[in-house]
Amino acid sequence: MHDLLPEEQISALAADAAKIFPKPDSTDAAAFKNFGSEQRFVFPSRSQAANAITLAPELLRAVADLLGVSILDLRLTQSDVWPKYGRLETSTNDYDNDDQRIHCDYPNHMLVHPPAWHRPAAVEIIIYFCHREEAEGATAVVPREGESDPAYCGPIVQTPGVSGVPYINDKARAEAHLAEHAPEKAEFREHNLYAREVLADYRKGSVLFYRHDTWHRGTPLKQGARRIVQNLTYRRADAEWVNTLHPGWSWSMYHPSQFVEQLIATISCEQRTVLGIPPPGHDYWDQQTITAMEARYAAWGIDMSPYKSALIN
Repeated sequence: MHDLLPEEQISALAADAAKIFPKPDSTDAAAFKNFGSEQRFVFPSRSQAANAITLAPELLRAVADLLGVSILDLRLTQSDVWPKYGRLETSTNDYDNDDQRIHCDYPNHMLVHPPAWHRPAAVEIIIYFCHREEAEGATAVVPREGESDPAYCGPIVQTPGVSGVPYINDKARAEAHLAEHAPEKAEFREHNLYAREVLADYRKGSVLFYRHDTWHRGTPLKQGARRIVQNLTYRRADAEWVNTLHPGWSWSMYHPSQFVEQLIATISCEQRTVLGIPPPGHDYWDQQTITAMEARYAAWGIDMSPYKSALIN
């Protein structure tokens, strides 16, 4: 989707990230060959823009619509901002993410296999903070073509890192390993996945929604370019098998600035619920817990009236 999020939020986060991550021509850029911000932008972040996008009502509404639930039935499990750089040299190790092997994300988000296609448990998201022509590196995706699509007739185990095959991220190295040790999987991937992949035609602010069982991969950037994205995941509240990737949100309460307390006090009831705070009307809430919550966040002006009203009614 294009133009889902306010342009000012996109530009604000792009500016915050540009201050933190090395410029493309910097020698420090070479250190970023894997995923993540090294905890710089993991939610809850010191970047207000990153937090605002993580809990953006437009984004939550879209995810809820895709899963067929209310926003109150969503839970956040991942939010991070990270850079990728275009470079001249070829991959030097199995874990390089410059030119990825095609894969699904479920192995590092859950200890089980995704449920049936018609019972989606979560939505993954990539938000792009530049235009494709500036950086390239478009995400390649294999669209599902109906229930009989051979690419999606599970179980999905035809990838490095699953079912006894070692984890190899680099495309050339992964496919060479499979060709030698699991030729049937290599053939499956060549005919059913790589031959059918399409590139996401992103621009600044574009939001790509996909699933843990979607075949996809990252492609190389232009030499000397930098692409910044935000990765997010929201699960259904009852999909407890989908893990939270980052340290618990409460761990950030130790920060001296108390920015997390201020965030909790000022966001909506729906946004709080996405972080795991029970919604108004939940049986967690009684007069004691409402009073205690109010006392904990009183310094930041929290409004507990929706929780009190639901208790009365």
